Amino acid sequence: MLDQGAPPHNGRPAAPPSPGLGARLMRRKPVERLVAEGGQGEGGSLRRSLGLWQLTMISIGATLGTGIFVVLGEAVPKAGPAVTLSFVIAGLTALFSALSYAELAGAIPVSGSSYSYAYATMGELIAWVCGWCLMLEYGVSVAAVAVGWGEYLNELLDGTIGVTIPAALSAPPGDGGVFNLPALIVVLLAMAFLMGGARESARANTVMVVVKIGALVLFCAIGVQGFRSGNYENFMPLGMAGVSAAGATLFFSYIGFDAASTAGEEAKNAQRDLPRAILLSLAIITALYVLVAAVAVGAKPWRQFTDSEATLAQIMREVTGQGFWGTLLAFCAVIAIASVVLTVLYGQTRILFAMARDGLVPKAFGKVSPKTGTPRTNTLIVSLFCGVLAAAIPLGQLADATSIGTLFAFALVNVAVVVLRRTRPDMPRTFRVPLSPVLPAVGFAFCLWMMGSLSAVTWVVFGVWMAAGLVFYFLYGHRRSRLAAPATPEAK
Repeated sequence: MLDQGAPPHNGRPAAPPSPGLGARLMRRKPVERLVAEGGQGEGGSLRRSLGLWQLTMISIGATLGTGIFVVLGEAVPKAGPAVTLSFVIAGLTALFSALSYAELAGAIPVSGSSYSYAYATMGELIAWVCGWCLMLEYGVSVAAVAVGWGEYLNELLDGTIGVTIPAALSAPPGDGGVFNLPALIVVLLAMAFLMGGARESARANTVMVVVKIGALVLFCAIGVQGFRSGNYENFMPLGMAGVSAAGATLFFSYIGFDAASTAGEEAKNAQRDLPRAILLSLAIITALYVLVAAVAVGAKPWRQFTDSEATLAQIMREVTGQGFWGTLLAFCAVIAIASVVLTVLYGQTRILFAMARDGLVPKAFGKVSPKTGTPRTNTLIVSLFCGVLAAAIPLGQLADATSIGTLFAFALVNVAVVVLRRTRPDMPRTFRVPLSPVLPAVGFAFCLWMMGSLSAVTWVVFGVWMAAGLVFYFLYGHRRSRLAAPATPEAK
């Protein structure tokens, strides 16, 4: 009978016991490893070609236009003239989270955005949940904005050649149509740009951002001529509940700085430029949102706002009594909204790229074309999925689903910045959140408050989405995670 204290017969020490389930779910990816793997993919690497200007334009491109050109018509009936306050509240909520994003983007300049930040601070399961929320945030946002693009395209066609796309082919089921063909087309156009490379896509986006800013300034210059102070009487007709409900819907318009953080592995100097781009873009976006909303409500009684996504073009036509200005704005909006689709689709592909590199989603999403330095297979799959989603689901449902995914991810980022301060206090940071942990705690509370303002149906959709994500993680990602490999050191 063998002595229990004797060494194994082969002379080798016994293998250490495998970690339990809890330890595996909480395994963290070291920051140094995240940064060292930056840009690396299957078959090639991403190219660092983006400076501060391009990063800021990506952030503005992913944000500016969505809430104004597309969702304003749905938000005003919820809040009345106080929709301007809804934009301010949504902007403040975004600001608190943007401060946390800025610190983490400077400390961990990688493509995964809040997914990677959570992986480094709170463990794999929380990172997966965050990444799954980002899929909802980005994928559904692309679809939501693409729906609004079709509305403005019809306005443009009607004002120029007097023809519109039939409702059956320009609206999804439930909105009087069968298939939203324009929404699918704009996603495919964005896909074509992204296939060409990050630098080329950034150049196209910059041109489109300049056009959209010019269009909104033009709207304000003309819309203010129809301003009636009486439209602001009974400023908050639906109370604070209406203001917060509208703010929650509008919040999905503020995900632009998150898109900028997904460019961490293609930025020339990510640690310096990402924090600057995030905060600069948010300041520009919030100012324009509030100004345009104030002029729109002043020019048109809030009860007359409809759920049409081409609200601004209609106001221009009503104020001037001429179709030309509305048609011009519709033309600018077609370009502006296309830039939102382009940049948000870019962000979605880069997050999946990071998750594929970690083994949590299939390797196909991490393959990089040596010719263009882009994840082309990833881009193709995501574009087709988002295009079909945009063609088949009404805008309102898409916008609220995007908001809840965004808010949840932002809440986690506010936690992550505090955790990283505690666990890695000496890590170099190019930006630090002032008054931490107070401001991250305020940002976290704002996110929870706005999530509570969303409808029960949105929460049901979110619950189903999260349940499906957890099933996928335990059946696939948990087993294939690169941190699960025996030779891979885990974070302490």
